[in-house]
Amino acid sequence: MTPAINAAKRARVVHRVHRYDHDPGVAAYGEEAVRQLGLDPAIVFKTLLVDCGEGARGLLVGVVPVAAKLDLKAIASAAGVKRVEMAEPRLAERATGYIVGGISPLGQRNRLRTFIDSSAEALETMHVSAGRRGLEIELAPADLARLCAARFAAIAR
Repeated sequence: MTPAINAAKRARVVHRVHRYDHDPGVAAYGEEAVRQLGLDPAIVFKTLLVDCGEGARGLLVGVVPVAAKLDLKAIASAAGVKRVEMAEPRLAERATGYIVGGISPLGQRNRLRTFIDSSAEALETMHVSAGRRGLEIELAPADLARLCAARFAAIAR
């Protein structure tokens, strides 16, 4: 079990865990999950961290479809900050307790302000990392938002 799966279980939200064999040579983790699990890329989301310049306290989480890119201006605007940049991987790992490629919006070491792309609101379920490469968790977008205290915003392009 991972902290992400434990968080979903503790909250008693309906969820499913999906496993696949991660290829260590693949760095496009979300796209790998889509291929390995045979999923529509519109329902598989990646978890990205950005930094507003205040170290670990200034990190924000953006959850966007794997086929999209995180719009840095849009997430900065949603968070009410001037500008953001992608967080350094080490800082992201330290703040979340997960390794890059397995960062889940659920069960992070430190609760960070989280924004989920508004495209998720129309979905019945969505997939995000379950806290380890090769492990995805499927749940309703509203449940994910509630568990992460997240806001929906148009943050993908």
